[in-house]
Amino acid sequence: MSPEWIGILSLGILFVAIFIGFPIAFTLIAIGLGVGYFALGKIALYLMTLQFFGVMRDPTLASVPFFLFMGYLLEQSGLMERLFRAVQLMLASVRGSLYLAVLITATIFAAATGIVGSSVTLLGVMAAPAMKRSGYDVRLSAGAIAAGGTLGILIPPSVMLIVMGPVVGVPTTDLFAAAVIPGLLLSSLYIFYALLRSYLNPKLGPALPMEERAESFGLVVKELVLGVAPVVVIILATLGVILAGIATPTDAGAVGSFAVLVLTLAYRRLTWEKMKIAVYSTLKVSSMILLLVAASNYFGAVFSRLGSANLIAESLLNLNLPPTAMLLLILGVIFLLGWPLEWVPIVLIVVPILLPLVQKLGIDLVWFCTLVAVCLQTAWLSPPVALSAYFLRGVVPDWSLKDIYAGMLQFMVLQVAGLLLVLFFPQLALWLPSLLRN
Repeated sequence: MSPEWIGILSLGILFVAIFIGFPIAFTLIAIGLGVGYFALGKIALYLMTLQFFGVMRDPTLASVPFFLFMGYLLEQSGLMERLFRAVQLMLASVRGSLYLAVLITATIFAAATGIVGSSVTLLGVMAAPAMKRSGYDVRLSAGAIAAGGTLGILIPPSVMLIVMGPVVGVPTTDLFAAAVIPGLLLSSLYIFYALLRSYLNPKLGPALPMEERAESFGLVVKELVLGVAPVVVIILATLGVILAGIATPTDAGAVGSFAVLVLTLAYRRLTWEKMKIAVYSTLKVSSMILLLVAASNYFGAVFSRLGSANLIAESLLNLNLPPTAMLLLILGVIFLLGWPLEWVPIVLIVVPILLPLVQKLGIDLVWFCTLVAVCLQTAWLSPPVALSAYFLRGVVPDWSLKDIYAGMLQFMVLQVAGLLLVLFFPQLALWLPSLLRN
């Protein structure tokens, strides 16, 4: 068997092992080492040393623990609840106001932290009781909470984009800038859809009853200032300085973590127990992500050394499809893989395999990464994995999975519409990075 086909066989074994339930990182290392030593000899050991030390030396990946710490500390701080309450009071007289409050809060919070699970859980805890009291539609409510929470995977500072940058060889700052407009576009589509449904059928999202509204306009202003100001400070301390070119993502992550810590102390919400939870969660998740990055880089290096990546690229090029059709095919594969898999194995395994093909087609890598990121957001909304559904069901147990799935699928259609807009109008992703470079 040729080295190229040995690599293809190792890829098949890898996916079978992942679907069975073996730990992804250790599976990548074991298959890479076993197949690599069989086909390449001692070079496989040298590749392991090279790839693992390369990940350790990458300064961009050092930002992962900082942004994770920000997210977990914000989860413990109660700032999201304050923000939701402020937006809810401001929009109380509008039909579908709670949908708007959820989606606006989720969008603002996504720009402060990129942790999807925490956002969906907190939105469910905060919004579901009010939605039930006000007679809101269960499916539309569940869809708004789940879809809003997933915006954190796309809108910077997104951990997925931080990981994807070094994998593809694109500056993380460019990916952050490219994801801003598509993220806001998706948020706008969600808001427009919820408003339209509530306008056409007021029973789906009636205006809040008088007892749920603020007693005075002054109270609304006070809650807005206290709810929005801290999050704006965090966004400016992180995303603002990155896009302005003042700091790298790693530096901005450190500044943002310090800003969140100070704000949490100022609001007197931080306890020793909450601090321990945030630190432990950060250590656990960042260790998992960085080990996965190192393991996937090693497997990818063996796979490329065997020539398997070029074999796949040449085979697809021989189909003689136009670049747009080929890009649609690639996105279709990623979209389908997003149903059973999370974003981590797709970004770290599938994207590097497809990268030679994308480069030979002359596709802009920043645009490609943005399309992949929008596509992978569906992994949180599509059954059977649909982790957002399980996070939401965990905090709202009286909502059935059937209704949650039905609500999420409505917003997944909007997601596909947003993906097609970015596909056919590349400047939605490329305009802001080009502007910032100039």
